Amino acid sequence: MTVRTQLLNPFMRMPCMKKKIVAVLPKGGPAADNPKYLNCVENGLGLREWLEESGHTFIATADKEGSDSELQKNLSDANAIITTPFHPAYMTKELISNASNLELILTAGVGSDHIDLKAAADKGITVAEVTGSNVESVAEDEVMRMLILMRNFVPGYLQAINDEWDVPAIGVKAWDIKGKTVGTVGGGRIAYEVMKRLEPWGVTRLYFDREQKPDKFDDMGVTWEKDLDSLLSKCDIVTVNVPLTDSTKGMFNKEVIGKMKEGAFLINNARGAVVDPEAVEEALKSGQLGGYAGDVWPEQPAPKDHPWRHMPNHAMTPHISGTTLDAQERYAGGVRDMLEAWIEEKPFEEDYYIVREGELASQYQ
Repeated sequence: MTVRTQLLNPFMRMPCMKKKIVAVLPKGGPAADNPKYLNCVENGLGLREWLEESGHTFIATADKEGSDSELQKNLSDANAIITTPFHPAYMTKELISNASNLELILTAGVGSDHIDLKAAADKGITVAEVTGSNVESVAEDEVMRMLILMRNFVPGYLQAINDEWDVPAIGVKAWDIKGKTVGTVGGGRIAYEVMKRLEPWGVTRLYFDREQKPDKFDDMGVTWEKDLDSLLSKCDIVTVNVPLTDSTKGMFNKEVIGKMKEGAFLINNARGAVVDPEAVEEALKSGQLGGYAGDVWPEQPAPKDHPWRHMPNHAMTPHISGTTLDAQERYAGGVRDMLEAWIEEKPFEEDYYIVREGELASQYQ
């Protein structure tokens, strides 16, 4: 749980005015019967009772598409929007321009690329997310996916449930991770936690980022590669840990994937749009990629006929890496902290801000 700061914040609003908060969340279904499953319409991030008892209006909905959606029906007089990377409300320039009372957009989790940040900045809307809330969950998930690919786990699992038994078919494409080279593209919090978890496993660890981070990675024995091509050519496993921006969209295209070692594995829990979908599919079919794994898709939810569902040597899942019950508790708590601060005209923790007073955070510039 975050520590609430006590400094005053320049929200130019009357103290304790009653607010209308609209949260766009997925429907939980049977999962909502567990009160710890907070990231759903039914349980509303655990905010409803507190907000309504304080006299505020709280609406939680999964209906977010089209002019007749509950989101758009409630947008004109909403003071705050809460959205999530797992069921994002795409806050476009058009929607933001129609939200005449909107002061605040919060992401319950990490990653605010579903929001037109420039439009929000131009309108003076504050955008924030619960920075760090999913770091450990996503890092663990990335290491898991490395092992799933390296050990050729998915075909073995399919043999088990399909009444088959063919050990050579699995072993011929299975490897130990010890002695391999693992690189991260991006050097943020998740990348650091991934590299820390790999430390005792006897792997060579590399990182590529815009600048060297000696206090973070070098002291842990992780080597900085100044050039992306150099890192790609050395790694048996590459994990992608960059935010989705104009400069990273489509970053892993056919040319870049072609610079990886033949048969290398690619892990992407960042954003689906960081890779070229067709290039990934082609590389798996040709063997340029030995495997691809992640929980982020070019379209979410992925259509039933999406080609990624059936491409060879993949370990894809729905967008789940940051939805553990532990992570939900962290980002639900962070959202409440920020709402309390906003209502009381106090600032958020500094690294929560994505747009503040018309300025974008550095990672989105």
